[in-house]
Amino acid sequence: MPNFDVTIETYLTQIHLGPLPNLVMRALTDMYTFRGLVLIPILWWIWFQPGERRNWKREVVIATVVSGLLALFAGRVLADLLPFRVRPIYDPDLHLHFASSSLGDAKLSSWSSFPSDHAMLWMAVATGIFIVSRLTGIAVIAYTAVFICFPRAYLGFHHPTDLLAGAAIGIATTYLMTRAPIRARYAAPSLHWMERYPGPASVFAFVVCFELVTQFDEVRRLASAASKAL
Repeated sequence: MPNFDVTIETYLTQIHLGPLPNLVMRALTDMYTFRGLVLIPILWWIWFQPGERRNWKREVVIATVVSGLLALFAGRVLADLLPFRVRPIYDPDLHLHFASSSLGDAKLSSWSSFPSDHAMLWMAVATGIFIVSRLTGIAVIAYTAVFICFPRAYLGFHHPTDLLAGAAIGIATTYLMTRAPIRARYAAPSLHWMERYPGPASVFAFVVCFELVTQFDEVRRLASAASKAL
């Protein structure tokens, strides 16, 4: 493990915030309210903004959603293909006691720590917001770093390099997918379809955004249960 990770993780375990702040950190990692229900509504706000460059903004929103889906998919593929990495909270070699040690999620012990799919997804979304609005984007990126990524390192769910790599992949994905030559191939036709069929398009958009907010948790649990049953 890089000394960078060990140094930061050792420092985080020496921070004694107290029971209440630790519960707040736990809530930030557990509740969708503090993740998707902060960022996804901003995309909807951008979508319904009137004025100039409306179609461009909507194309960027579509590209951002696609980037988020790609980030989640890439996270799962990388976690399966790369060597398994134990999460800090379950690594006995570290000899560290994180604030969540008594609250550890057993299901996370079988999931590779690298890269962080949370960092990939929400940094991808934050980058899309940044492309449309620099000021709002800076605030959202800061929110993602402080309230989504940091608690996962503090509680021992991820190594710092898991989060940094996930964030870099998420940012790069959105940057690539929002480039005009690439965006024109799928976002413009998608926007045309949505404007032509607003009813089905609205239903589809709601379902996709709901699954992004929940990060397909129930779908993944159903798939996992089905694979074990078979």
